[in-house]
Amino acid sequence: MQKPHLIEFPKLGASDIGYISVGEANGLIPFPIERTFWTYFTPESIVRGRHAHHATEQVLIAVAGRIIVTTEMPDGEVHTFVLESPHVGVYVPPNAWHTMQYSHTAVQLVFASTRYNEQDYIRKYEDFRQVWGAK
Repeated sequence: MQKPHLIEFPKLGASDIGYISVGEANGLIPFPIERTFWTYFTPESIVRGRHAHHATEQVLIAVAGRIIVTTEMPDGEVHTFVLESPHVGVYVPPNAWHTMQYSHTAVQLVFASTRYNEQDYIRKYEDFRQVWGAK
């Protein structure tokens, strides 16, 4: 089972001309991308996420601002990642409960391994603990 971890994308360019970073399936992104979405203008007091997935893998990137991502694995292992560089993302595997808290200027880009399917979501923490048999 893969664990949440940071992925550093190439940062190509220079400060006088700007930068480009690239993520490709079968490269640093460990799955074929089926869906892309982004969140923005989230109030700093709001915690988003608060769910896990049965099958979906994701890579989250703060293309602007700061995002604090907290993950919990079925065995109770907790990781906290601070994303504040557009060339660094965090891999979130299936079965990881995750939350995100944003600076007001944050823009989050997400690459997902599946299309949206409500049946893939575990939205109640108690259900997450039961579904994955966490101890």
